[in-house]
Amino acid sequence: MPVTDPFKSKIVEERLLNKTVCRKCGATNPPEAVKCRRCKSRNLRPKKRFGGKKG
Repeated sequence: MPVTDPFKSKIVEERLLNKTVCRKCGATNPPEAVKCRRCKSRNLRPKKRFGGKKG
């Protein structure tokens, strides 16, 4: 179900895309995380954001 209200879509975007992902085990973590919640690795990256159509 698409969200048409711009304020609500910004909230949804923050909830879905503002995360970090562990490079070792693939677990999603909060954006302010320093270590992975699952494997305790410090090798984290921000979640990828795709800005349009996939080729």
